[in-house]
Amino acid sequence: MTSLSLDEARELLAEFPVVDGHNDLPWALREQVRYDLDARDIATDQSAHLHTDLARLRAGGVGAQFWSVYVRSDLPGAVTATLEQIDCVRQLIDRHPTALRGALTAADMEAARSEGRIASLMGAEGGHSIDNSLGALRGLYALGVRYMTLTHNDNIAWADSATDHPAVGGLSAFGREVVREMNREGMLVDLSHVAATTMRDALDTTSAPVIFSHSSSRAVCDHPRNIPDDVLERLPANGGVAMVTFVPKFVLQAAVDWTAAADENLRANGFHHLDTTPEGMKVHRAFEESNPRPVATVSTVADHLDHMREIAGIDHVGIGGDYDGTAFTPDGLNDVSGYPNLIAELSDRGWTRADLAKLTWQNAVRVLGAAEDVARDLQARRGPSNATLEQLDC
Repeated sequence: MTSLSLDEARELLAEFPVVDGHNDLPWALREQVRYDLDARDIATDQSAHLHTDLARLRAGGVGAQFWSVYVRSDLPGAVTATLEQIDCVRQLIDRHPTALRGALTAADMEAARSEGRIASLMGAEGGHSIDNSLGALRGLYALGVRYMTLTHNDNIAWADSATDHPAVGGLSAFGREVVREMNREGMLVDLSHVAATTMRDALDTTSAPVIFSHSSSRAVCDHPRNIPDDVLERLPANGGVAMVTFVPKFVLQAAVDWTAAADENLRANGFHHLDTTPEGMKVHRAFEESNPRPVATVSTVADHLDHMREIAGIDHVGIGGDYDGTAFTPDGLNDVSGYPNLIAELSDRGWTRADLAKLTWQNAVRVLGAAEDVARDLQARRGPSNATLEQLDC
């Protein structure tokens, strides 16, 4: 195969655009301007403030975006804050109707592609957003949320996180019921951020394909946020998709220790370690001046995709950049306009046009459609669960 030039990569993306599994623009808008969409109008150049605006989404060949409706797990009133995040996404869609189209189904995604609009879906990042309530879970689905990451950085009562001390041992009985109810609704079970034990328990429980909305390979970079090979090996039988993330501290081994020190520096200066406000970034930049940051590249990310493809297979890989949810990005993937660079790099490594079409568009659309099929079958056989944490976990 002749490798694709950058222009040819853009042409491929015009036909098979990127479905990106995770973008934190709504949280950035909350943090920076408290949802004042005039102050951060993504119809104009926002490169001084954000990784994302409409022009750069177009330049990057993005055809569908799962907007994260993330709220911090230590934030009081997480359910209310999640609703505000959902409202932000709806406002963005209403404000830019020629560029964005709200999407709830795989068919909606295809319709948006045919119209030349960006399908806009939502994913809730962390089970704390349902406050241990299956009714709240169904409420989020009714409002348009199409995946839920079972945890964020901290454990919750019914699931262990990758970056907290083990407490539950994976999923509790109620956690398994959450997965079953997500299957019944048609909401994708997202296993980014969760402990490997939680990944395995979820795969043992689910009757629908899972996703990893923004995770990379633990064999390539040994970080607990990444996916072990034994879990990747299970994706063909499950039908799920692992969407590689670009966050340097998850893809470049040299960045792991540096990030731990940088996070501690933020905390020592009174900031949350995930703070990306201008004030927090000022502290970050001062730290970087005296402690040069290891820099990931497009090639670094491609190394993860090569390995994930080798273990899971070409039908089970995707892309989830985590833009506007990270302080730093790889060279060549600086913002949402960078996807053609990754496509050209993978082409150089021997990925065919058919391979790349699966990576960018087809796998993600297929997995959502498969979750819808499972939901139709389950809804014909049983009603909604009203089980509680107290009933199942005592």
